[in-house]
Amino acid sequence: MNDNPYPFSRRRLLAGAAAASAVTLTGVAAAPTAAAATPARATTPLVARDRIATAALRAPDGSAMAVRFQADFHARLAAWLAFWSANSPRAWSAPVQVVGRVAPAGDALTLHAIRYRRDDELRAGFAAGRRDASHAATLASLHHHFPSVRVLPDGTVRVGDGPAGFTGAPGQVAFAVAACRELWGDGDATAARWAEHAGRALARAGQPADAASHAGWAAFTRISLRRGLGTESYE
Repeated sequence: MNDNPYPFSRRRLLAGAAAASAVTLTGVAAAPTAAAATPARATTPLVARDRIATAALRAPDGSAMAVRFQADFHARLAAWLAFWSANSPRAWSAPVQVVGRVAPAGDALTLHAIRYRRDDELRAGFAAGRRDASHAATLASLHHHFPSVRVLPDGTVRVGDGPAGFTGAPGQVAFAVAACRELWGDGDATAARWAEHAGRALARAGQPADAASHAGWAAFTRISLRRGLGTESYE
């Protein structure tokens, strides 16, 4: 990424995300019974937060909110937002607001908007109702960090907790096909041969890899984020 005119705010965001990423949950050992066949989620208490990294949390009606998160999910959200910001245009500040709703269990977020400042104005780098390249780019950033990413009918995006990586889930394949078509201009992309089409984008970016591998998926989502936000064209 090129240098940017907001070094302090970006460094602060990235440092906060790195610290948050150190938070982990301690699992609970299952008793050796038939019920052990179904893994139980750790019973760590939820943590109350009113920010994700340096960005304030806002409800869809604009009100400030403090919500309860699973600690590991909040850490992943901080790392994701730092990644999104680090790959956004140089003229954008670090995100100042994340608009959405958190599930009662603290392990899912429905994202409505990401806002930053430019020329002393608050602007949306992502807006749920705006189905443009920045929408697809933000989906790429979320797929880079989370295994469960689902676009709802109104354009909001529901993100579920869990470690990142390609699993072959229908939502991941659908995203890859859409990204190839909408961001990379490959109108022939299909679900049956999505990896081949994504591989073309990776080769075009000088990062040849199997898009269905862990490293290839990470690279494909990264370059799709940059292309969608306009920080790299790969022409």
